[in-house]
Amino acid sequence: MRRIALAIVAATSLFIAAVPSIAARYGEPLMGLSYGTDDLQRLDYWAGAGPDAPLVIFVHGGGWKRGDKDMMQGSAKLEHWQEQGYAVASINYRLVPGNTVEQQAADVAGAVAWLHDRAQTLGFDGDRIALVGHSAGAHLVALVGTDPQYFRAAGLAMDDVAGIVPLDGAAYNVPDQMDENALLMGATYRQAFGEDPARQRALSPNMHTAAPNAPAFLILHVQRDDARRQSRELAEGLTAAGTPASVQEFRGRGLRGHAQINRRMGEVDYPATPVVDAFLRRVFSK
Repeated sequence: MRRIALAIVAATSLFIAAVPSIAARYGEPLMGLSYGTDDLQRLDYWAGAGPDAPLVIFVHGGGWKRGDKDMMQGSAKLEHWQEQGYAVASINYRLVPGNTVEQQAADVAGAVAWLHDRAQTLGFDGDRIALVGHSAGAHLVALVGTDPQYFRAAGLAMDDVAGIVPLDGAAYNVPDQMDENALLMGATYRQAFGEDPARQRALSPNMHTAAPNAPAFLILHVQRDDARRQSRELAEGLTAAGTPASVQEFRGRGLRGHAQINRRMGEVDYPATPVVDAFLRRVFSK
């Protein structure tokens, strides 16, 4: 009897995985969905409050060389965004040194396109998608939100996302970043961006702020000189191009604060949480 019950459970799980709309209807998370052919081109998806729910896509950090979508599971931000009624996706992307930052940005755009094309099946509003990224993920969401080549190659327009939220990134100005914290992070930056100044500029969101851009940006950072300087530069460039962009600093120094803004995002008593909430409500209401 127990074997029969286990077989029924297994068969049901396979059926739900094969038909995402069923999973969305019953609130089952969909884990490890492939949006490309590489094993790292996968994402996890949690349904929202209904078929008209907005979607928040999260892009993990890890110095472009590590990190995983699984960091979303059990996090405060997942629970909080679900409480807001949002659908949530957490994506993996190919990592350096085996792959390039250009390929990572293409992966982010490709994951957005894959989800956008399946909005009705998965059960969310494909016209209300926001991209949120932390650290290296913040750099990647800022890059695809400013350099249109990545969305264009994925078959998207820049306004196919409603807004971009980079959380304590740097490398928005890669040549500037190469000299910042060189003793601590220099090898990481060289591995990701190489030594070619032209390539470094091409991978700098701050060099691409002329229109077209994603429709709106909320740029958050902690008390780090590089993040403060480059976040302000990004916001100023976007604003000058007519793209709404705001920047705000939160307490928390160095690497401790850098980890905190990711780990505590979604906690009701963490000051950045209501700021992100207000931004998402605003861009999703348009």
